[in-house]
Amino acid sequence: MHPTTALIVIDLQNGLNHVGSGLFQLTDILTGVNQRIAEYRNNHLPIIFIQHEDADLVVGSHNWQLFKQLDAQSKDFYIRKTHANSFYQTNLKELLDKLSISELEFCGAQTEYCVDTTIRMAHGLGYSCFMKRGLSTTLNNDFLGAQTIIQHHESLWDRRFLTFI
Repeated sequence: MHPTTALIVIDLQNGLNHVGSGLFQLTDILTGVNQRIAEYRNNHLPIIFIQHEDADLVVGSHNWQLFKQLDAQSKDFYIRKTHANSFYQTNLKELLDKLSISELEFCGAQTEYCVDTTIRMAHGLGYSCFMKRGLSTTLNNDFLGAQTIIQHHESLWDRRFLTFI
């Protein structure tokens, strides 16, 4: 990893795990994300937690909080957002510029919403993007199961919007 790399952890919040069967393979996702966090900590690289806020994810509420299993620390960076695009009306781009970041690793929820939108925006802004396969999650919906959604997006992202490590 280069000193110009940051880890972006998107919306791993309590309130996203309440619908139906919950977030797909959440325990495995949290374990994998914590492994990535440990790697970044060992290399003294920035970790940025993104937290969505809306009528169901009210700032400060239990639903808005990050999963307690995550190794989130006060020295990490935190960005609040109100849109699927983590760059939209936030200071994420300014923070990345201040930290001289040009490479972004992504993980989090939900695959087809905030993770996908943020990856595509980051790619469009010229960041070198990458991800460890299987470290985004989502919910089953009325049309597709979570596993299918994740596999579909990973195939779309692969070598178009990011590189898998």
